[in-house]
Amino acid sequence: MIEAFVIVGAYLVGSIPTVVIVGRMRGFDPRTVGSGNIGTSNVARVGGLSEDATTFAGEVLWCAIPVVVARAMDFPHAMVAWVGFAAFVGSICSVFLRFRGGKGVAAGLGVWLGIAPLVILFALAAFGVMFALSRTMSIASMSAAIVLPPVVAVLGLPRQFLLLAIVMTALVIFRFRENIQRISRGEEPKFQPKRAENLP
Repeated sequence: MIEAFVIVGAYLVGSIPTVVIVGRMRGFDPRTVGSGNIGTSNVARVGGLSEDATTFAGEVLWCAIPVVVARAMDFPHAMVAWVGFAAFVGSICSVFLRFRGGKGVAAGLGVWLGIAPLVILFALAAFGVMFALSRTMSIASMSAAIVLPPVVAVLGLPRQFLLLAIVMTALVIFRFRENIQRISRGEEPKFQPKRAENLP
């Protein structure tokens, strides 16, 4: 029974809508401005880099905490993987946002921060390289997600974590399906954050 409570709790913590909270503190609702996407990229475009950094940190934190707690409770690998997955699902399908959410990139980093921080270094490296080459957040973010399964496999992490990495990567790519269509048409915009002082 305790396992079920922990998984539900992980989902609820992962569901905390940091992006909406930060946006409203700055006088805008990210769901109704910019691209309308509930994600850090839209916050950066509308609010600026400081709001983007705050949102990113919040999403990472809310998904890292349940995993860290699960590991501290000495749950088996399978249970830790379920807790991480629940927090991740909360981020992309939040009960507080009528089951809407972001793309899951920051949330995924939070999950792996709790499971195996070394994995994040490879994901961030892939993100940085692809962002430098493309100046496109979607391409860089998908690249970070795509490297997860092979990195987890190479590091020899338990198979439960490898399965988690595969499922999370698949969900992130699925969430980026509209971006992929725009990329194929050459219509995906470059990353252009707005200065925070330009907000009303």
